[in-house]
Parts: sequence; C-alpha cells; structure tokens
Amino acid sequence: MYQKEMKVRQATNQIVMNCADIDIITASYVPEGDEEIHATGFNYQNEDEKVTLSFPSTLQPGTGTLKIDFVGELNDKMKGFYRSKYTTPSGEVRYAAVTQFEATDARRAFPCWDEPAIKATFDISLVVPKDRVALSNMNVIDRKPYPDDENVVEVKFARTPVMSTYLVAFVVGEYDFVETRSKDGVCVRVYTPVGKAEQGKFALEVAAKTLPFYKDYFNVPYPLPKIDLIAIADFAAGAMENWGLVTYRETALLIDPKNSCSSSRQWVALVVGHELAHQWFGNLVTMEWWTHLWLNEGFASWIEYLCVDHCFPEYDIWTQFVSADYTRAQELDALDNSHPIEVSVGHPSEVDEIFDAISYSKGASVIRMLHDYIGDKDFKKGMNMYLTKFQQKNAATEDLWESLENASGKPIAAVMNTWTKQMGFPLIYVEAEQVEDDRLLRLSQKKFCASGPYVGEDCPQWMVPITISTSEDSSHAKMKILMDKPEMNIVLKDVKPDQWVKLNLGTVGFYRTQYSSAMLESLLPGIRDLSLPPVDRLGLQNDLFSLARAGIISTVEVLKVMEAFVNEPNYTVWSDLSCNLGILSTLLSHTDFYEEIQEFVKDVFSPIGERLGWDPKPGEGHLDALLRGLVLGKLGKAGHKATLEEARRRFKDHVEGKQILSADLRSPVYLTVLKHGDGTTLDIMLKLHKQADMQEEKNRIERVLGATLSPELIQKVLTFALSEEVRPQDTVSVIGGVAGGSKHGRKAAWKFIKDNWEELYNRYQGGFLISRLIKLSVEGFAVDKMAGEVKAFFESHPAPSAERTIQQCCENILLNAAWLKRDAESIHQYLLQRKASPPTA
Repeated sequence: MYQKEMKVRQATNQIVMNCADIDIITASYVPEGDEEIHATGFNYQNEDEKVTLSFPSTLQPGTGTLKIDFVGELNDKMKGFYRSKYTTPSGEVRYAAVTQFEATDARRAFPCWDEPAIKATFDISLVVPKDRVALSNMNVIDRKPYPDDENVVEVKFARTPVMSTYLVAFVVGEYDFVETRSKDGVCVRVYTPVGKAEQGKFALEVAAKTLPFYKDYFNVPYPLPKIDLIAIADFAAGAMENWGLVTYRETALLIDPKNSCSSSRQWVALVVGHELAHQWFGNLVTMEWWTHLWLNEGFASWIEYLCVDHCFPEYDIWTQFVSADYTRAQELDALDNSHPIEVSVGHPSEVDEIFDAISYSKGASVIRMLHDYIGDKDFKKGMNMYLTKFQQKNAATEDLWESLENASGKPIAAVMNTWTKQMGFPLIYVEAEQVEDDRLLRLSQKKFCASGPYVGEDCPQWMVPITISTSEDSSHAKMKILMDKPEMNIVLKDVKPDQWVKLNLGTVGFYRTQYSSAMLESLLPGIRDLSLPPVDRLGLQNDLFSLARAGIISTVEVLKVMEAFVNEPNYTVWSDLSCNLGILSTLLSHTDFYEEIQEFVKDVFSPIGERLGWDPKPGEGHLDALLRGLVLGKLGKAGHKATLEEARRRFKDHVEGKQILSADLRSPVYLTVLKHGDGTTLDIMLKLHKQADMQEEKNRIERVLGATLSPELIQKVLTFALSEEVRPQDTVSVIGGVAGGSKHGRKAAWKFIKDNWEELYNRYQGGFLISRLIKLSVEGFAVDKMAGEVKAFFESHPAPSAERTIQQCCENILLNAAWLKRDAESIHQYLLQRKASPPTA
C-alpha cells in the first residue's frame, strides 16, 4: 500500500509515475477536503518503466493524497525489493527480503517518481513475521501486533528527512548485531548473520571513528539519530549507502580476527569510509541527475582514503591509492572508447553503464589533484559552503566548483572543466638544459593515447597543475605551476648539474610524463638507492610501462628499469610492478617463450622473497603481511622451486589440521598448489570451499580456482561457477579467474560464456556485473580476429548496459595484438641474452 501527499500544479486527468514489475490493483486521488476520485485506467509503458493512471474527472490544482494498492514480486535479481538466500547455523536454507534501489529500482518496490531530484520524506511501515528483524532508514517508533495474524507484527519507522527514492531501504531477516555510540552520540550498529556478531566489531570500530571524522571535516553534523551497517548474503555491488541503513556484501563488512587476511581488513575499512562519506555527500546533498553521478562516487572514492589514513596511518593508504585507482583510471582513459567524467544520461539502462572506473577512480584522482591544488584548509571551507548551501537539495558539478572557487580564489571551474568535460588526459613531454646554475625545462602537452602518439587534428588541451621536485629535496615541490597552454618553458633556479629533476611529485597530477633520455637516466639511480619517494618510484615505472604498451618506447627498456627494483621495500610499489608483469605475462602467453618471462619474474621477485621468508617477524605490520602474500604468490605461480615445495608442505599440514595456514598466506598457497597440482588438489580445494563457514574464505578459494591447468579440470571449475555452491554475485570472479589463469583457460571461459549466455545474461540483467564478466573474460586475447569474434557475438546477443565495455575490450584486444607484433621478438632476444649472461647484482 502506497500513500503520497502531493500537489497538483495544473489541472489534469492523468498521473504518470515510475513503476516496474508491479501490478496496481486500485488507485485513487483524494483532494484535500473533497471526495475520493478512483482511477479507471492503468496504462503500463514497460519499456520506459512508467505507468499512467487515468482518472474519470479532472484533478484540480491543490494538495491531496494519492493512494495506490499494488502487488509486486520479491525477485531474485539483486535489484529492487529482492530475496537473498542464506543458510541458518543448523544448515536450513532461508530467505531475507532486502532492497537495492540505486540507480533506478525503487520503482520495482513501489510506484514512485524515481529520480534523484524529486525528493520527499518517507513514512515507512513494514508488516513482518514477529521473529524477524525489520530495519529501515530511520529508527523504529512503534511495533504493534497485526490484527489478522498473531505471528506477524507491524513495525513503524520515524519519518525520514527530505531524500531521494534511490536511498530508501528496508531489510527483513534474521540478524545479530553489535552496537556502540559515536562520540557525537549517534547510535551505530553492525548487523551480521546469526551467530557472527563478533565479526561485526572491526567495522563497528571503523564506523564509530569515521562519523566524527566526517562531521569535523565537513563541519556539518550527521543528520539522523542512528546508522546501521548490515551484511547481506546476495549482493551485487560492494555496498550501498542508503541513508541510515547501509547494506554491504558480507566480505565488505565482516572480519574474523583469526580467519580474515590483512587485505580484507583494509577493504572493509575503505568501503565503510566510502559509504559513510555518502551520508553527507550524496544523501544530504544529492546530484541533480545521473550525469553528475561522478561527483558522488568520485568524491566518496577519494575521501574514503583520507578517512582510512586518519584511522589507520600504518596502512600507507595514499600510496596504495595510486596503484588501486589512479593507474587503473589512466589505463581505461587512454582508450579511444573511454568517456568524459560527466556523461549525459537518458534512459535508465545508460545509468548502469557509468558505474565504472572513470566515475569512481578517475573522479577520485582528479579530486585528489584538485585538493592538492587548492590546499586542505580552503578545500574544507569550500566543502562546508557547498554542503550547507545545498543540504536536503540537489546540486550539479558546477555548484561544487563555485563553492571551492569562492573558498580558494583560484579558477576552479576553468581548470576542472578540462578534466571532467573531455575524456582522456595529457602526456607531458619534458626535456632539460643546464644554463649556468639554473635548469631550463621545456614542457609540452599532448593527449595520451593507448595506441601511440596522438595524430588527430585539434589536440585537446588541459589546464594541468604541475609540481616539480629535485634531488635536493625529493619530498617537497621546488616549484608549482599551472600549465594552461600546449608548450611552456620554465627556469628552475639553483639546480646543480648532478641533481635530478622530476615532475609530478607524489604522482598526484592526472597525467603521464615522458622524460628526455638524459633526464630519465639521471632519475633511475633514485630507484635503486631509494632516494626517490615510494609513490614517485611507482609512478615512474608505471608511466614507462604505459609508454611501452603504447609503442612510444620499447618494452625492453622497461624490463631493464624493472630490474632496478631489487632493493625495493615498499608493498605498493611491488604491487604495481607485479600487476604490470602480470599484464606482460598474459601477453606473452600467446608466444612460445612464455617460460622465459616466468624466469624473469622469478629473478625479480626471489631476492625480496628470500628477505621476507614465510613467517612474520616481530615488529612487522599490515604492509609486511600484504607484501609477503604478494611475493610468495608471484613466485609460486611462476613455479619457483623452493616456494612451490614449501607451499605444498604447508598446504598438506593445513588440510590435515596439523598447522592451519594464517589468513594472509592462504591465497598464495592455494594458488601455487592449484597451478602446479592435479585433480586431487582441485577436489581438496572444492571440499575446503564447501566446509568454509566464512564468505571471505569461499571467495578466496573461488578466485584462485582458475589457476588449474588441465582442460578437463578447467571445465569442472567453469561448471562449478554456475552451481548452487557459488553465490550469484561471485560466479563472475570464478569465470574471470579461469580466463586470467592460462591460455587454455581464456579460450575455455569465452566458449563457456557463449554457451551459457542466456542463463548468465538473465541472471545479471543489465547490472554492472555483466560488464565485469565480459571484461574479465575477453580482454586477455591478443589476436586481431578475436576482436571481430567478440564484436560479432554481442551484435547477435545484445547487452545494452555493457556496450561501452565491449567496445573497450575489442580495442584492448587489437592493442595487445599490435604490442605483440611490435615487441615480441625484441623481448625474446633480451630474455635469451639475460640468460646467457645473468646481470650482476
């Protein structure tokens, strides 16, 4: 039953609303102080997800109440009002009823005006079995027996503030909780599956620290009396920021002190930080329309790091931002099939498409650059002006720029429009000349393209905040400039001939840098002797790798630079290096010298592997644990003999219950034994999966199953992916793991997707999981004709919300093929020559 107080602005005999998969039984309009008028016709426009209610007489201007009686379906599509399957501690299968409305699915739960700018207050009542927990955005104000059934109660919640439909939420199920009060007096609860309240404590602690942090940062109090964080079994996204009732995948919220690994803790902290930021930025002030989605997501994806850095300084999280978000966004944004941060959105199916790395990661990266350009003090001042001015209202990108411009006195809109309204980013080419005691720099900017140097007519230009540092003080900028033209000359005073000069201190500016060979030569020793800060070492290597991928320099040059990282201690630098070597390994799996690149990987990673060993040493922390897992996994996968033997020994002890593997070692050990194992190993892994009580452990196993090598075992893993054993949102990572595991796996996964397309598409109807599935399974191909095959398949099996992803994948396949043609031979020669005369350390 839905009742809405509304205003008729001009006389009409029709009301048009959003509505999907709902049958209206009766509808009527009651003008204030007048007779009820019953609707006589319901005309559903299913394509547009709308319904038109027709009335026999004209509704006159004025206020009144619209009443609708309807039935809907508790679906299994992880959107709208849906059912989520869980197993009770005694092993019985049951269902919870939960919601996921962003972007356009509130209309599946009740007829409404389902657009972010049409805000209202909501009075919600739920009629539920009395032994179930019922939650909504606000606190419960009344709970009374239901007249017709003694097993059912009616739960009434307080009225919400003025808010958008996509943030409304309700959950009915069986849960335990832990609670605390934040120092601002807000009641914070984390709801967990029954019997697992303990696993909610970590997230509770993070949430209780985070709320006051944001209140101080924005200088605006959290506006609701309570906030609940709840773990949902079947959940498509990572989490959803519903106001006052934030929903999460279990793996994004639950931490078991004994069985959770360090990366899971970090993930939970980031996701909690992200969703709680939305309580202000998104919920209190909401984007005008989906075109400005990036503001919500980019901002929350940036500030989640600020918040985690505040709660856990030992995570060195800002360095991790560069490899997790910044480089990922640059990779996508260098493609011809990228898109600007601000995208005009028409039909709801187009909204799903923009929940991608551009909205989140490029959005976060340009906000990080903007924050650095403005400075923290003025940035905070501008944020407060913006939130205060637009609270309970809607705003557009320009509104934020205006507030920040007023606070800082800098040309924010002019600078930022070059980053949000056009796609791509610049490559800054720089060369230097010593003139007496000064260094003269010549800078030029051109759009960076994944396919090589930009060759179009009018090259887009950016207004680029550029920082320059020297070896005299590598952690502070010697000079800051705003590059607002295609070419610039700069004089750096008092720089000695033997000092190096580096652009983009801290890898904050969203651009890549290409140095003249002399400048690059002078920077490389800073990698070996660690005099360059970690995030600058990472950025330098990543830029070079991208330049090689685009054919601007040769891949062999980058391999030589990678060898300079032998003394590297920093986890994130290794993580980025490992990622790039992974991309190169995948590329070279199409050649007959794949084994040689594995030898190279072993050479690069074995010194750090030996230094770290297998067991934590006293005084080690979070980052050491992450690094050990990364390095052992890399060595094990490449078949490093000592690592493989130790992994097998520890795995055996783990399975026999003699010595349980610590959570941080499980992924690398599982991966290693599977890749070099047989059918028995796979059966043991599947048994461990079945026995695992924690979703994190199930996911950990699901992600590595694709490492298995024999064709019949690969088939077994793919069949398992669609079985009842795997939660629907996790099928994607199993199939993706197979595609990324080996050359045969890639072919088998693609065939499997084609053969099971109906079922897969039906399962994820349009949501972003379908895009992720396609991306993971086809982007490793490197033969021109595969791009044609992928394109042809989706022409006859359309997936509208994944259209852009499909174009990006085809472009990537062609780029891989070109890269292989261009550099395979020289890489092979280099690897052979290394073997003949190993480098001296």
